[in-house]
Amino acid sequence: MPMESATATDTALTFRDATDADVDALVALVQSAYRGESSRTGWTTEADILQGQRTDPEGVLEVIKAPDSRLLTVERAGRVVACCQLERRGAHAYFGMFAVSPALQGAGLGRTVIAEAERRARETWGVSEMHMTVISVREDLIAWYERRGYRRTGRMTPFPYGDERFGVPQRDDLEFELLVKELV
Repeated sequence: MPMESATATDTALTFRDATDADVDALVALVQSAYRGESSRTGWTTEADILQGQRTDPEGVLEVIKAPDSRLLTVERAGRVVACCQLERRGAHAYFGMFAVSPALQGAGLGRTVIAEAERRARETWGVSEMHMTVISVREDLIAWYERRGYRRTGRMTPFPYGDERFGVPQRDDLEFELLVKELV
């Protein structure tokens, strides 16, 4: 897909599909947005409920290489500042691995990225819904998605306890809830 620049307040943003050369920067971005002390700069931190890694180079490369999948990468001034996974799953698309640099959170970049992801999923694949899973105890994050039109379904899947590729849980009540948005 050709490179595109956003408009309005984010004219310096460039959206593109990730390549193998982006793997290290994307792993660092995702880790910084969710885990460890650096994540506490932003509001999306999971540091109090999960420690360890959020993803690894193999997981990022898997998303980049998977059929009907892309890792949308967002740059500002040549630096990766946000990303998200888009994957076609039949009549809907899956939205995941969403990360915004902690220093840039709270300024509208996340809204811009998710809107662009929804637009691309609708236009590229013709899907009518976007699905995502969010750790159910992340009430602030779920509320943010609800303000963007996502609805809670009450459908839960278990957290992969014992698989440290997804982190080291600090609680025993973690599970994922499916959120869905109609793309019109």
